[in-house]
Amino acid sequence: MTWRESLAPLRERNFRFYFGARFVNTLGNAMASVALAFAVLEVTDDDPAALGYVLAAHTIPMVVLLLWGGVLADRFPRTLVMQVSNLTSAASQGLIAALVILGAAELWMLIALSAVHGVVSAAGMPAMAGIMPSLVPRSELQRANALMSLVRSGLVIVGPTISALLVVGVGPGWALAVDGLTWLLSAFLLGFVALPPRERSGTTSTWTELREGWTFVRSTQWLWVVVLAFGALNAIHAGAWFTLGPLHAKDTIGEKGWGLVLSAEAIGLLAMTVVMLRVPLQRPLLWGMLGISLLGVPIFVLGAHPTLIVLIVATFVAGAGTEVFGMGWNLAMQENVPDEMLSRVSSYDMLGSFIAMPIGQLAIGPLAVAFGYADVLMVSGALYVVICLLALLSPAVRRLPRAGEASTIAAPEPAAP
Repeated sequence: MTWRESLAPLRERNFRFYFGARFVNTLGNAMASVALAFAVLEVTDDDPAALGYVLAAHTIPMVVLLLWGGVLADRFPRTLVMQVSNLTSAASQGLIAALVILGAAELWMLIALSAVHGVVSAAGMPAMAGIMPSLVPRSELQRANALMSLVRSGLVIVGPTISALLVVGVGPGWALAVDGLTWLLSAFLLGFVALPPRERSGTTSTWTELREGWTFVRSTQWLWVVVLAFGALNAIHAGAWFTLGPLHAKDTIGEKGWGLVLSAEAIGLLAMTVVMLRVPLQRPLLWGMLGISLLGVPIFVLGAHPTLIVLIVATFVAGAGTEVFGMGWNLAMQENVPDEMLSRVSSYDMLGSFIAMPIGQLAIGPLAVAFGYADVLMVSGALYVVICLLALLSPAVRRLPRAGEASTIAAPEPAAP
């Protein structure tokens, strides 16, 4: 496959504008995490608990309202839902930026505005998850997803650096103002995405639509098996790697070493994204679960043999495996879930992922105190791999094929002018 063929989705007008909208939006999001942290610390005189309050104010309403956001995204045009979400996010981020720049910000204001952002994110995220099959032909789904991953992986690497330079140069308020502008520009670009209206069979209540989504999840084995597995996997990853990992790394490979390890994972993600642009992925969940199982290896290595070069190699490979799973899961959902309920089903998937994370974050500390950092990390890494392999005991997970003929990726259809 040539690079020209790899970039074929960009010849689709709707995908081109969506790609541009997500590009600027992802850049803003990558910058916002750094800018918000420093803004909160500036407002609260370096109170470390304050940032937790602001982040929780965003996460809690988002998690609570995700299912209803999925209903909205299936009921109304997804581009419209995303535009409203983006415009409201632009307003909330812009207000935070203005308050910080003017020196008028107080903690309660940041908490309230972050909560508003969380509420609209609950609708915007399921809409994003459901829109891709409407933007490109099915034969182009893998390449389109790979292009989006390429943007995400690349900007996650450079975005925080740009934000840090803005924070140092002009202050966190101005960095947040740039983020607000990216939300606004993203909403503008989405206005050029023209999708045909989706047919709806009558008007049903929100609860009825939620039940329809749940019934589909419950009756689709590959779907509920993977979501159930990730309830445990995300708890382990959030606790062992992101919570306990930095603490153990500080006493072994050091803070600089930990930064190199995380960078290696991001580079692995980016490298595999380039591969996924050119290599068709068959049996998306078989290879996806095998790929994500590699994420347990650096967790185990950090506990058993915390040597910098070994960890860098392990996290690079784990990053590549994570991208294989991300691609496989997107393809499984986009090709096998009916368009009219894709956002609702995605919201159930997101809910299962987000709810599990605090469990690992809260439980890992007491476990490490009781049994030791190294032992808890080794057990966590081994358990992570075992759970991934247990999910593959399901024939529906192992055998799920790509929709359509395998040749559709190798020989793409002519793109629309």
